[in-house]
Amino acid sequence: MAQTDIVSPPAKAARSGPDWVWHAENIGSPVLFTLGLFLVWEVGCRLFKVPESILPTASATLAALWEFRVVIFDNMIVTLWTTLLGFALAIVIGLLLGVAVGWHRAVYSAVYPALIAFNSIPKVAVVPILILWFGLGTVPAILTAFLISFFPIVVNVATGLATVEPELEDVLRALGAKKLVVMTKVGIPRSLPHFFGSLKVAITLAFIGAVVAETSGASKGLGKLMLDAQAAFQVPIVFAALLVLSVLGILLYAITALIEQRFTGWAHRSQNH
Repeated sequence: MAQTDIVSPPAKAARSGPDWVWHAENIGSPVLFTLGLFLVWEVGCRLFKVPESILPTASATLAALWEFRVVIFDNMIVTLWTTLLGFALAIVIGLLLGVAVGWHRAVYSAVYPALIAFNSIPKVAVVPILILWFGLGTVPAILTAFLISFFPIVVNVATGLATVEPELEDVLRALGAKKLVVMTKVGIPRSLPHFFGSLKVAITLAFIGAVVAETSGASKGLGKLMLDAQAAFQVPIVFAALLVLSVLGILLYAITALIEQRFTGWAHRSQNH
């Protein structure tokens, strides 16, 4: 009796990361969910007759976004620029400080409490000090974006370096490897998933810091625009600016996730099965 061969279905092409940005077939779900949210927003405002001064409808918000597109775009460029500068500063200083803290466990134990204490200070309380030191403008917004976003980078990089298995270090040192070699060949590559994971958190925090600073003392930016629109009771403009901020956050998060998959796809290969 002939034996029937069981042919396994062809394996799907492996992707280099778990993030949603690579899965084109999953794009429809968030789009439909977002459209559903807009529909609920529109119907809820009309059904309960919510005043526009409290919550404008989705259609009124989109109409304000189109009507004031030039003003919103000009202010968006300022906010995006200050956010990216603060984020870049957070990457450089956060990476250097994270490597320094994670280099040795004694340094990690000594410095980590100070980092937690610094991060516990509300950044809203720091903004007036920055304005006092640097005046009104973009500098306080850049520094606030940096201050609020560098902590996750430092912590994740330091944690990635500090959690390298002692047994692995002992084996490498037994083979004659110095501390610098252990860190550059093992510690830093193993901390890359922690590093890129922190970037996806830090970029959203950088936007928060920039906008908070703009609402406290700036001549331009989405935060300043929302503050002026609120004072003039033009609430649809406020929500239009919030929509722009959310879209910018999604785009920068997606770009960061793409870069993460490019450099740390090896760390996620087990999630592709």
